[in-house]
Formats: sequence, C-alpha cells, structure tokens
Amino acid sequence: MFVYEIFVDLRKSRKQTIVIMERLTKQEEEAMRVIWRLGACFVKDVLAEYPEKIPYTTLASIIKNLERKKYVTAKRYGNTYQYTPLVKEYEYKKIFLNRVVDNYFANSYKEMVSFFAKEQKISAKELKEIIDMIEKGQEH
Repeated sequence: MFVYEIFVDLRKSRKQTIVIMERLTKQEEEAMRVIWRLGACFVKDVLAEYPEKIPYTTLASIIKNLERKKYVTAKRYGNTYQYTPLVKEYEYKKIFLNRVVDNYFANSYKEMVSFFAKEQKISAKELKEIIDMIEKGQEH
C-alpha cells in the first residue's frame, strides 16, 4: 500500500502547485539525508558517508527507488549514475511534520508542543526561545 501526501502551496504564485510525494521507508529516508548533505553524488559517495555498513547493491537499489519515487534524478556517466536531489530537505520535513501533526495531534501544533512539554522533551526556556523567534519573525 502506498501513502501519498498532497501539498498545495498557493503562496509562491497565483497558480496552484500540487506535489504528490510517495512516502519514504526508513532506509530511503536515511539515504536521502546523506544525499541532501552531499548534493549531486554517486552511490559510492553515499556509501562512504553512510552511518552503517551496507552492501553497495542494497544502497544502489534504495537510491533507484528514490529515483522512481521522484526524490532524486539520475544522470548517466559511463556505466554509473550521478544522483541529485529533486525534493529539498526543507520541503520533505514540512510535509512529514504536517502529516505527523495531522495524524497524531488532531492537526494542532499547540497539542504537539504541549505533548513534548508534558513529556519533558522541551523545557520552558526552550519554549520562551521559540516564542522569541516567532515574535521576531512577525516583525519583519
């Protein structure tokens, strides 16, 4: 079963932009984090930066899936491919977090922050820093 996320961004232009992103597996997300950090890269480059030992062929299959899902694009160089991210890390995070907030916190960011405060995952000092950041952002 595939999970698709529809993201509509009307702020960038008057035209409506719809991006459909297929959800990534844990392995695909891990590979994407390395690809985002490297930018344009080859499988061997990703393998060298990978946090855990993984067979080259396994990583190559994961990256091929990322290409099929339109997260990366491939450019052929002889018998190898250079992969470049198509989806920006920020955009993926935004969609992923929106999905989490929608599914687990009744689409309420207030509920999410409250949850983390109750679980002592965020301190009062950190909350004040966040409020300061928000207030400074509203001044501009």
